[in-house]
Parts: sequence; C-alpha cells; structure tokens
Amino acid sequence: MAPPDNDVLWTRDVHYAHNGSPALLGVTVGIRQGEILAVTGPRGCGKTTLLGCLSGQLVPASGEVWFNSMPVHTLTPNSRERLRRDRFGWVGDSPQLVPELTAWENAALPLLLGGAVPRKARRTALEWLERLDVGECARKRPAALLQSQRQRVAIARALVHQPDVLFADEPTAPLHCADRAQVLRTLTTAGRSHSITVVLATHDAEVATLADRTVTIVDGRESGATDPAACSLSV
Repeated sequence: MAPPDNDVLWTRDVHYAHNGSPALLGVTVGIRQGEILAVTGPRGCGKTTLLGCLSGQLVPASGEVWFNSMPVHTLTPNSRERLRRDRFGWVGDSPQLVPELTAWENAALPLLLGGAVPRKARRTALEWLERLDVGECARKRPAALLQSQRQRVAIARALVHQPDVLFADEPTAPLHCADRAQVLRTLTTAGRSHSITVVLATHDAEVATLADRTVTIVDGRESGATDPAACSLSV
C-alpha cells in the first residue's frame, strides 16, 4: 500500500522491540511536507524508537515506513545509509561534534562527505552558523564553546545540506531553561524558512506553541494527534 500523496513520511502498524522488550506496538502516523510535528510522551514510551524507524536507523519487526514513494522498511542497509546522508538530518540530545574540527568544519561535514567543493561547503556552513546566531564561533573548536553553542552547531550540521526531513530527538534536553526556548525556536524557524519537514521528540512544553501538530506516544502506542493552538501538550 502506497502512502497518501500529501504525506512525506508515513508509518503503518509499526512494531519494534529492544532485546525482546516492546517499544512500539502498532504505531500509524503520517507527516505532511513542510510540517513541524512534535512527538511527545513520557520517558521510555517509544518516541526515540519511532524517530529511529522513520529515519531508517531502525527496521521495524513488522509494519511499513515510507518516505515519499520509497518503502524505507524494505531498503538495504546501504540504501538506508544513503537516504540518511542525502535526504535526512539528525539532531540528538547531545551535540556529538568532532573535537578536532572547528565549528564551521563540523557544520560542513555532510557537504564535504557528499563530495562538495570545500570552498562552497565552508561558505554554506558559515551561512547556517550565522542564521543560528553562532557565526562568531566558526573558528572555535567544540571545547571552547558553551553547550548551547555546541547544540546550535549540531543543528547547523543537520540543516547544512537542506534535508527533506530533520529529525530532532530531545534537542533541548542538555540545555538550561534559558537556552531551551531559543534553540528550539531557531531550529523550527530554520525549518520553516527552508520548507524542511521537522519531526521533534521532546518533553519541552514550548513545542505546544511552535509545532504545527502534536502526536503523543504512550506505552508504545499513539494516543492521538492534536493541534497545539487548540490545547496544551501532555508532558
């Protein structure tokens, strides 16, 4: 069964278990092109696992995962790796930057690994660092940056090749309260300005005002989708 025409990402009855422990129990969700979707729920409910299946990092035990007309769940490991490299971006709950590289070199990595001309890759990386308010950090290495700055560099790295979909798994978790809203706002603004679909797994209530729609996962099952303008998040 092909996915709906207006969904860029689509799952149908996805099941997944970690070492025999069920994590997803029949999740079905569709994500529209250019949409910012917040995936919420208590810790251990399956949010990270869902993002892993959607992004091709994990292969569900059963069910389907589609990206446009591409059945992600049946792709070979090499094909899924190319998909993640060329079409997807990922931001986790810690920056995981390469310590030997400067901020701009870290941000440019997806372009350089994809064969881009170094001068062009550097210019594009610097543009994204400026958009994310860390342009002044371009020549510094990660150890010389604040945690919020490192996370912005990681976001720039995830966006530098303008992916079709950006996955953000608890992107504000390592930040102090004063930095969380600003980092999340810069991420979602960058996504909207470049028509990038954003899938956020988060506990941050700020998502209620920044996401277009919210899906809540409880005990591995989808408990419903809400319009954040109509009601508040369950966290």
